[in-house]
Amino acid sequence: MHKNSPGVIAKSHSSLHMNYQKTVLPSGIRIVTEEIPYVRSVSVGVWINAGSRDEDDKNNGITHFIEHMVFKGTERFSNQQIARSLESVGGYLNAFTTKEHTCFYARTLDEHLHKAIDVISDLVQHPKFNVKEIEKEKMVVLEELKNIEDDPDDIINDYLDRSIYYKHPLGFPIIGKADNIKNFSREDLVSHLQRYFVPGRMVISAAGNLKHAELVSLVEKHFKSNGKIRAVPGREQGPRRIHPKKEVVEKPISQAYVCMGTLGYSVKSQMRYPLLVMNTLLGDGMSCRLFQNIREKYGFAYAVYSFANLMSDTGSFGVYVGTDNNNIDRSIDLIFKELESLKRKPVGKAELERTKAQMKGNMMLGLESMSNRMMRLGSGELYFGQYLTLDEVLKSTDAVTNESILEVANKIFKFENFSTVIFKSKNGKTI
Repeated sequence: MHKNSPGVIAKSHSSLHMNYQKTVLPSGIRIVTEEIPYVRSVSVGVWINAGSRDEDDKNNGITHFIEHMVFKGTERFSNQQIARSLESVGGYLNAFTTKEHTCFYARTLDEHLHKAIDVISDLVQHPKFNVKEIEKEKMVVLEELKNIEDDPDDIINDYLDRSIYYKHPLGFPIIGKADNIKNFSREDLVSHLQRYFVPGRMVISAAGNLKHAELVSLVEKHFKSNGKIRAVPGREQGPRRIHPKKEVVEKPISQAYVCMGTLGYSVKSQMRYPLLVMNTLLGDGMSCRLFQNIREKYGFAYAVYSFANLMSDTGSFGVYVGTDNNNIDRSIDLIFKELESLKRKPVGKAELERTKAQMKGNMMLGLESMSNRMMRLGSGELYFGQYLTLDEVLKSTDAVTNESILEVANKIFKFENFSTVIFKSKNGKTI
């Protein structure tokens, strides 16, 4: 027996005929679907509630390495068979690892949903972890690490996370460290897989032209369980103390990169909507304050934006700018002036409404993608254990006031709590 939680939501902004359903299997696997009968495709993802925050200093990077290794062969499929499984019918198969989750996902024609489940189920349950393939993939991941380190846009975020989260696992880089990657053994991979890739940590989400009952049957067929629900390992609570730091690194680059930030709110916080609205008006798009000031008014940057990373029990807020070595201090001053303005002066009605409209439009346009719908279903289930309808999100966005933005700005924008990472070009070289 399994527990069904069907919910048909009518007259929704996201779809006139949206059909959301949820089933929890005896093993602990949660299945969430959204039926969209007017498309011919389906996107499906198998989510594991495990990421780099579930690692320690010695095995940091192992979750990402497992994500790579499962594609190198399973008990039933070779790496070539995996690669061709969905591409041969016009679909695709991929995966990603974050600080909190790992997701294996596919998009295909609706008639090939069974094939997608067949392959992904084998990936997450029965990888071979062939020793020769492990050694070969170490070289691949080390090359990926070099690529990240050679990209200031990418690696600077790892530096900032390390500073904001201090010694907490959330400060670990998702890809891990070179020494760890070189030392991973087959036993390490098997142990981590058995500990974290378990039914109690799994969510299977799908959106598109599918029937919920059909997907439940496919999951029951392909995801086996010994009948025992294993205890889910706990997580170290997100950091509460702030350890601000300024770090300046010289690199062989022609532009300077600045990333500054501090602790923010979790995805479950009641203040997340004011934070997201504030982030949008401050640093998202060409009409935002940072872009209009630092780029358009002063010409100090090509790229400048703010960001809010929301996780299960904590989060971060930050600002990024790429500028000339000679304009580093002036760009930082301008950024802090914009943040200070949000602390002191309420956002005007017209700007607030325009920002909300921008956010709501982006959300609704995103729902035209089945992959985005699947991602929203899966992450929503992992974070909240339920589906947040688009109407609920739009209503919460509309409820944001300039007073709530002032409150968020004054709580987060305590400049003594900001960490700053600066990548400078060596010898002050500029174009």
